Order: sequence, then C-alpha cells, then structure tokens
Amino acid sequence: MKNFTIKIAISIIFIVSLFACNEKQSTENPADINNDPGSFTLFNGILFYDGYAETVDEPVPTGIYRIANSKYVSKLTDENIKKIGDNLDMEIIVKAACDNYDRIGNVFLSLVNKGENYDVNNLVSTIELARFITPFMDKNKTPDQVPYNFEINNIAKILTDSEISSKYDFWIEFDIFGVPYAANAEISGCAGKNHTSYGTIKFTSSQKSENTSKQMYIPIASFEGFNNYKNTDVLGQTTRSFNVEIPSSINNAKLYVITSNHGSNYGGEEYNRRNHFIYFDGNLIDSYIPGGKSCEPYRQYNTQANGIYGSKPQTETEWASFSNWCPGDAIPIRIFDLGNLNSGNHIFKIEVPDAKFVGKQGDIPLSAYIQGDK
Repeated sequence: MKNFTIKIAISIIFIVSLFACNEKQSTENPADINNDPGSFTLFNGILFYDGYAETVDEPVPTGIYRIANSKYVSKLTDENIKKIGDNLDMEIIVKAACDNYDRIGNVFLSLVNKGENYDVNNLVSTIELARFITPFMDKNKTPDQVPYNFEINNIAKILTDSEISSKYDFWIEFDIFGVPYAANAEISGCAGKNHTSYGTIKFTSSQKSENTSKQMYIPIASFEGFNNYKNTDVLGQTTRSFNVEIPSSINNAKLYVITSNHGSNYGGEEYNRRNHFIYFDGNLIDSYIPGGKSCEPYRQYNTQANGIYGSKPQTETEWASFSNWCPGDAIPIRIFDLGNLNSGNHIFKIEVPDAKFVGKQGDIPLSAYIQGDK
C-alpha cells in the first residue's frame, strides 16, 4: 500500500510538471504547430528586444527572421495559404517582459517577387494590416498579456488570388518597438535585461466559397510620417497628398486608412483630438475625429502605474476630452467607399488643419491603400 501511494504521488508530480512545461511553452516558445484546419500561428511568443540597441544574435525558430530587435518577418507557406478562405481574423497577443510603457505595435504584409528572399530593399509593396498600442504592464502582475483582434477579410482576397500569388510571395512583418530602461529600475526581475515583450499572431479563417473575383490593390503609404514641420506638403500645415496611379479600372474600390496621433510633450497631439479630412481627386470623401471612447475597459491591462489612467476610473466625458487612443487597444482601420475608379492618375489627400505639434514634436504615422475588384 505504501509503494502504491508513492507511485500515485510520483504520477501526480509528473502530470503537474508536464502541464507546467506546456504552459510555459505556450507563452514563451516561438515554435508552434497548429492542427486546427482553419487557423495557424505564425509567431508564437516571439521575444522582442531593446529597439535602440545593437541587434541581438539569440536563436529564432526555423522560418522566422530577425530584421532588428523590434522586427521579425516570416513567409506565409503554401500550407498557410490553403487554410485561408473568405474570412480572415488576426489575433495579436502581447505578453509583458521588461518594457512597462505604452508602445506602438504593427503588423505588415509585404510582397516579394516569387522565390526571392525578404530584403527591405527588394519589397514590391507593403501594406499595414494592423496597428495597436501596448499597455503599461508590470510583468509580475496579472493580467500580464493583452489581446488585439482584427477582421481583415479583404486581405484574404489578396492572399488567395491566384494571379497575385503566382507572381509574389507573401511575408508578414511583426513590429513592436520598445525599450527596457524604465523597467530595468522599476520592475523586479528586469535589472540588466534588454528584452521588452513577447508577441504572438494567430490567423483564423473559414471555408472558401465559389467567389473567383480578381483583386487589385494600390499601396499609397505605409507608416509614413505626417506632421506640419517636416513631413507635409506645406510647412506649417498638416497636409499630405499622394499621386495614385491606377493601371486599369477598379470596381467597388475601397480606401483603407490607419492613423494615430502621437506627441507626449505638454500640449502634444496625443492629448488633443483633431478633425481629420480625407479627400480623393479633390473631393471630400469623409472626416473623422480619433478617440472619443472610454479607456476604462483597458484599465485591467495597465498594471504599471501611469499618468494616463491615474488611480481611479474616469467618466466617458473625461476620456473623450483628450483620448485619441487607449493603451491596450487597437487602432481602427478606417474604410471609405470610392465606388468604381477609372484607370489613370488620381490624388489622395489627408488634412488635419488644427494640429499644432508643439515644439515640433510628435507625428501622425499614416498608412493607406486602395483595394477593389478587377
């Protein structure tokens, strides 16, 4: 009986240890094999490092390439593409390491000529798929990770277009620029560490239909600076115009735009909500004011004390008075209908006339592209 009891105890210890190992792998081990027929994980707990430091030489999983401490890329394989149907959802999970401040994160789709390796100098085109802001996180507190979800059904049409895929390989770029300096001094276990966060990207799709429409997409801007003192058409004004050459007519064209206002100095653009005006071929298409929502749902992820959330909840009116975005939230992808477009040269323009950029600080990174049916 005594031996039997010992065997049971050993078995229990083994099982507990096995689950503990699996749990650790699921959050920190970049390698992943996903057997779900409609989903795949491209990056699984990949570790980002100090964005300003010399690029580390730590090993990475097969098929993943470190371009910089804050940037990884991986090519979508034929098996990945086969799992993509009409719908495509992308879930990004950021897990705290040793950066306890809010940072910008991005996911990009880059097209490279078939059979060529990824190189920043030979990219055919790049479009931003997603942008998000990390929360102020203390890795020793829970929750220690935050999810972001994006519906990118239009991208599924590009990835499954046989004409496009016959010419190009698809590469996914995952960026989280961070620094560990504050956490080195403020967060237990971060002294001397140069890593900043872990990142995971999971794609989920559905069965393909019989839709065989061919796609055309026209990149306009990919995370390009936009302000009134440097990256502008006219110094002193926050306005940028782009020539858009459309090789053949597009039906049901849509314009996809991502912007986020930054500048954390006193009076900076992060804290001032401005009208943004979108023009196409000289016509005002639409306007919007970023933010205006409550950031309280994201307070739970901001486990590091900070000046944005403070010590007590704020009302929706208080948040709407200054919040362009929330630490821990996704930046919206704004979609504007352009209808049917003829071939030839067109002009896209964005203006934020009330932006100040006090002290010539801050920026509005801009991404934009057009997509429709051939």
